[in-house]
Amino acid sequence: MNTQDLIVVMKTAQLGNISAAAAQLDMQVATASAAIKRVEKLLGFQLFVRSTRSLRLSKQGETYLPICEQALALLADGKKQVLDNDNEIDGELRLTAPSDFGRNILLPWLDELLDEYPKLALKLILNDHNLDFYRDGVDIALRYGAPEDSSFYGFKICDVPLLLCASTEYLEKQGTPKDHEDLSEHQGLFFLIRGSKFDTWKLTKNEQTYKVVLKGRRTSNDADVVKRWCAQGAGISLRSAIDVADQLEQGVVQSILNDYRVECKPLWLICPSKQMINPSVRVLRDKLRMYCQALVEKAERYK
Repeated sequence: MNTQDLIVVMKTAQLGNISAAAAQLDMQVATASAAIKRVEKLLGFQLFVRSTRSLRLSKQGETYLPICEQALALLADGKKQVLDNDNEIDGELRLTAPSDFGRNILLPWLDELLDEYPKLALKLILNDHNLDFYRDGVDIALRYGAPEDSSFYGFKICDVPLLLCASTEYLEKQGTPKDHEDLSEHQGLFFLIRGSKFDTWKLTKNEQTYKVVLKGRRTSNDADVVKRWCAQGAGISLRSAIDVADQLEQGVVQSILNDYRVECKPLWLICPSKQMINPSVRVLRDKLRMYCQALVEKAERYK
């Protein structure tokens, strides 16, 4: 029986709510629910009585939970004794990340991490497609979007706003769009995602959502290319706040239509199993959260 599943059971019993337990354990609700079902299947009885609005321990659950708590305490004590002798930040981090993000933003943060921890090694794979953890030999992945597989574990780094951006030169020549309808008169710069051109943008204003299909002559599967086109005045692009923060500060590009909102993209650090989350991964997680949030706040100040 998976001890992490038992921890989910204990936390759910403590809080009386699966969603609250999932939030405290930094996992998705679906992952927590699946953990409880696995334990109940192995035991052969239900631990909780569920209704549409409440959740409480069953009679069997009331008997089993104290025993489970004692077992987890013994396991935690044994783990602590081992980790007390082996809690260094060392070993190899095998990380995959989006190519443009990794090359232009992540790399100096990783260099700083390696300088801080001389016993830590790094294997970095930059790719704009989701790699297979086992086939491609990676332990952790920095990805936009929550884990799709409920068996994966992850840490949400931050929500990343998307901004409509163009260079000052472009706006001076072509004019600045005043509303979503004006975008049809402008050149879009598009990113190719799994072979499909991302040329339909959803903009929300006053709780009304508009789908805008842009025209444009430039499309690339490399986000760095789209960023360069935008800075050179070739058109309007939809950029992540993390990616564009420094260019906004430097005045290379401007954020437009700021009274519209574009859906945020959540950035996650994902592992294929709980066992892969070690002190090195946690240190990386904390650094990513600190620096990414700082860039999001910078973009907000300068947009």
